[in-house]
Amino acid sequence: MATDSATRDDRIELRATKEEKRLLAAAAAYERLDVTSFVLRKALPAARAVVERHERIVLSKRDTARVLRLLENPPEPTRALLAAARRRAGS
Repeated sequence: MATDSATRDDRIELRATKEEKRLLAAAAAYERLDVTSFVLRKALPAARAVVERHERIVLSKRDTARVLRLLENPPEPTRALLAAARRRAGS
């Protein structure tokens, strides 16, 4: 998130109805913020949550143990994997 010393020099344009704009301005005024600060304060946590939900994998204890076992003792490569590796090396 932006710190107090960070400058905001990138722009985002939003299209809104007059009523939506009025509502955002009123909400920002009640919070003693400008509309940009109000929108960013509300939107950034939601954006972080969406990104984290899509970029983080959460494993159960059982799945974590299985992944660790496979990393410590990887299975022998299958014929299909070996064939794919040979094709890849040849290209």
